[in-house]
Amino acid sequence: MLVALYFIAGLVLLYYGADYLVKGGANIALKLKVSPLVIGLTLVAYGTSAPELVVSVDAALKGFGDVSMGNIVGSNICNIALILGLSAVISPLRVNPKLLKFDIWIMIISALILLVFYAISDGVNRWEAALLLLGNISYTVWSFYASRKEEKNEQQELSGANCGIWLSVFMVAGGLAALIGGAKLFVNSAVTMAEWCGVSEAVIGLTVVAVGTSLPELATSVVAAIKKEQDIAIGNVIGSNIFNILAILGVAPLISPIKTQGISNVDMILMLGVSILLYPMLKSGLKISRKEGILLLLIYIAYTVYLIVR
Repeated sequence: MLVALYFIAGLVLLYYGADYLVKGGANIALKLKVSPLVIGLTLVAYGTSAPELVVSVDAALKGFGDVSMGNIVGSNICNIALILGLSAVISPLRVNPKLLKFDIWIMIISALILLVFYAISDGVNRWEAALLLLGNISYTVWSFYASRKEEKNEQQELSGANCGIWLSVFMVAGGLAALIGGAKLFVNSAVTMAEWCGVSEAVIGLTVVAVGTSLPELATSVVAAIKKEQDIAIGNVIGSNIFNILAILGVAPLISPIKTQGISNVDMILMLGVSILLYPMLKSGLKISRKEGILLLLIYIAYTVYLIVR
């Protein structure tokens, strides 16, 4: 009973910690005069991916490599198949053409590089992590530079992101504190429940932990879809997937190299597959239709069933 309470408390802290982090970070970003799309791809995406960062680093430090890697792979699958699928079912998502020229290719290439590192190292070592982290820094700097240069006239206010600068800083600091505490509760209780149920660390990382830490992305994209803020809804997912691989797997293995046993080729190939599948969906009519959203949801349901029975 106590473990279940810790699990729920961890989820609550993760969600609200990310929520405050996003609101404060988005307000700071707006003062830097960058576009809504770039805010979605970077600040909002990175903020909502903070739970994955804390969980994966904490799991790596504890020696739970399958949870750390499974959290990233599972979250990236969840972000596209579940979150974009559900968002598109609620409201077909209009696509900003700029995503097709650069950002979606960074997401696909990042997934491919991770697949290669996994094949070579059965995980991610420190040298590979350093390369990933360098890629994330380069991508972030370029995104802000390009946005300030080309999109000065496309500023929009994000809901709830109109508070003072000091309050924004306080919200970011408080959000980070909640994320750290929530991640510790979440990982510890999830691993304990996995042991009780006889479920492997990899499956827990790919499902329970992945979905749990993707709740901020889910909430952000669904609310953005409802409010017709498609740039935020899609940018949040693509940016989160880039951040998950380049930043989180660029940081966690630097602290403690990640070795995996329970992550299969199917998991890695599906992560790359849904990333590639997203391109023709985005390019076709520059939107994700409800039918395509249903297809994505069916893929996620099928994958979850596969994980349970494999």
